[in-house]
Amino acid sequence: MSELHLKSWRFRAEREADWRRLERLLDKAEAGGAARLSPDELLEMPVLYRQALSSLSVARSISLDQSLTGYLESLCTRAYFFVYGARTRLPERLARFFRYDWPNAVQALWRETLASFAISAVAALVAFLLVTGDPDWFHSFVNPGLAGGRDPSASTEFLRETLYDHDASVGDGLTVFAAFLFAHNAQVALFAFALGFLLCAPTAALMVLNGGMLGAFLALFASRNLGFEAGGWLMIHGATELFAVILAGAAGFSIGWSVIFPGDRTRLDAAAAAGRRAATAMAGVVCMLMVAGLLEGLGRQLITHDLVRYAIAATTLAGWLAYFYWPRKAAS
Repeated sequence: MSELHLKSWRFRAEREADWRRLERLLDKAEAGGAARLSPDELLEMPVLYRQALSSLSVARSISLDQSLTGYLESLCTRAYFFVYGARTRLPERLARFFRYDWPNAVQALWRETLASFAISAVAALVAFLLVTGDPDWFHSFVNPGLAGGRDPSASTEFLRETLYDHDASVGDGLTVFAAFLFAHNAQVALFAFALGFLLCAPTAALMVLNGGMLGAFLALFASRNLGFEAGGWLMIHGATELFAVILAGAAGFSIGWSVIFPGDRTRLDAAAAAGRRAATAMAGVVCMLMVAGLLEGLGRQLITHDLVRYAIAATTLAGWLAYFYWPRKAAS
């Protein structure tokens, strides 16, 4: 035991000065960034890191005391992230996310996005046709609590007022309805992503559910010759909100598809790779839902002209499509 302590003491005495030097440089860099280091210190850092890594390897091989090994492991980990890790500041990371990471992740999901859109569109069309043929189908697609009185039994005048807030009591009811609809779409988006690993089935079901509800509502208003007006009210924020739901569905499909067809990788590795890309897309989906919430809150209250509503919807949709799919230079 005394021989081991002596060996540990000599090992530490010979190398500790370099370890402490590396520790001081890391403290300095972590406190104020790499800009606080001089050019000589920047050149010295990787050399000291390699020396510390070598010391850690020796300490493990000759079974030196655990406290020393733990200290070296911590020191090498800190140095690794400085030498090899990204050292960008938060504003730079956010700028990279919005400029490259998010749109690139969405572009990579273009097949899944088309599948998510197609399922939603078909479900909306089927619901629209069914409700148009028989209004009783409306209750099969829309929860009464979500409808808030906007069902086939409502008068045409009541449905019209819900689109323009002419009456204060109707406006208050529409506020509750719009908030509930936004919360519903946000939940659908999150669950469509989170349940994607279950072989895509729950994600597809949620896309059918959301599309069917949309088609049923449009059919109800169209039956009272208010289809155009209802479309404008919905799409002023729906162009962003529904696009976000479709992207969330695409993210879920991506994970589920990788589990079903992992290729040359294990299912776990394939799902992990798809999950990283899908998670990047979902981080952006949250931002889209926030934008949709702002458009709904401001647009519904301040803009009541149908053509203006459609113009805003078309502009936002074109903006999202250009942002995601317009060719851009690769990240440097």
